[in-house]
Amino acid sequence: MRRRGLWLLALAALLAVAVLLVDRGERQASPSGAWMKDAGVEPRFAEVDGLRVRYVRRGAGSAVVLVHGIASSIYTWAAVIPALAESHDVVALDLPGFGGSEIPAELPGDAYPRILGRFLDALGLGPVALVGHSLGGAVASAFAAGQPDRVARLVLVDSAGFNLAPGDRPWVLRMAGAPGASAVLEKLPVRRRIVRLALRQVFHDDGRVTPERVEEYLAPLARPGASRFLSRLLGQTGAMGLPEAIGRIRAPTLVVWCAEDEWVPLRDADRFVSAIPGARKAVIEGCGHLPQEERPQELLGLLKEFL
Repeated sequence: MRRRGLWLLALAALLAVAVLLVDRGERQASPSGAWMKDAGVEPRFAEVDGLRVRYVRRGAGSAVVLVHGIASSIYTWAAVIPALAESHDVVALDLPGFGGSEIPAELPGDAYPRILGRFLDALGLGPVALVGHSLGGAVASAFAAGQPDRVARLVLVDSAGFNLAPGDRPWVLRMAGAPGASAVLEKLPVRRRIVRLALRQVFHDDGRVTPERVEEYLAPLARPGASRFLSRLLGQTGAMGLPEAIGRIRAPTLVVWCAEDEWVPLRDADRFVSAIPGARKAVIEGCGHLPQEERPQELLGLLKEFL
């Protein structure tokens, strides 16, 4: 009863904020999409478990697969793909429900590792290096633990895995997963403001929260059914077998963290390193939760050395 009371209180707070912020309407999201041209990629699609999955691919060499975080998309890798593709076959996908991939009617969160495996099958990719950020790190961890022969190397970037319980999430995600939150997000003109607020939490430098970036994040979340899907996903208790499965990872692993991450604390990097045999840690100063966007050159240096 106490937990339900806390959820209701959080929802009431969200409603109060929404009412205060309501104006005559919220204009349609207008992402430029210019980042794809700049990164030298174009959208492709694969059929995976009956779902249309968007991805981009560039380069040649050993395969590196990039998996984004919660409420994100392949856009998050825009500054990383070109340089990484100079020596690797780089693939970045939108997980179902996010980015330009299909929004399923129902999809348990613990289905993502299976979907990742079938996506690799669809592209004919053998053992790959997996780079997972946040939720994508949890997906990559579960996949590496369950199918070790398919993961040559693993990079976890500010990864979820030890914080999947609802009470361990950032408050913005706790509110988004509260009962009735999706109705608020879909009916009231507050999504752009909430996206901007969330981005200011995940960037150490607020100057990175540009209008262009806000629109790129907002557009997928403004699709019909996207808020409802995100709310259902966050309301689930399944955790892909994590964190228990993390100790079964055998791939060489690099754990990369931002020193100023307010969403997933730096101490979780040490928990990954302690659980995964032979894993090593690298810390990037001056960034929040998104080193691939806030400190891409530093992250690229670590990736190139490790991969």
